[in-house]
Amino acid sequence: MQSEFEMIDLGEMTYFLGMEINQSNDGIFVCQERYTNEVLRKFGIENCKPMDTPLVPNLKLSKDDGAMRVDEGLFRSLIGYLLYLTATRPDLMFASNYLSKFMSNPSELHFRAAKRVLRYVKGSIGLGIWFKKSENLKLLGYTNSDWGGSFDEMKSTLGYVFYINSGAICWLSKKQETVAQPQ
Repeated sequence: MQSEFEMIDLGEMTYFLGMEINQSNDGIFVCQERYTNEVLRKFGIENCKPMDTPLVPNLKLSKDDGAMRVDEGLFRSLIGYLLYLTATRPDLMFASNYLSKFMSNPSELHFRAAKRVLRYVKGSIGLGIWFKKSENLKLLGYTNSDWGGSFDEMKSTLGYVFYINSGAICWLSKKQETVAQPQ
């Protein structure tokens, strides 16, 4: 390629699009610690009390919850930051996807839930994806669904994650197209 294009070797990649890349003989670790700190500062919660989980267990939010409405732009911005963090944090995928359903008409309850996710991020700021060097490749996958978890539409949210050795390579959280009906 150097014969066709003018190129400069900048050495090993250490930072790219908000992602920190740490390469060693044992493998590669990718995280977004610097970006995360910027997000926490932007929302004024860099000194908040960390949480152990991104969402309250069995949390059920509704589009029409009767709570006071909040600024759509601010809520969308927060959800956008959370969705970008999912590039190296599969643990945030379900919460980010779940809260993104309320971007068109967010309430104070939705905003509080999103800020709780940020508090979880604060407590797990150093997490990322570790691609460990190994002679043997092992593919592992997990999947789950919340079976009719949406009050508004009675649709389930499914999720999956696939690993090669210890590093997540593919993950998704998505609302299913069909309606879940109780028997």
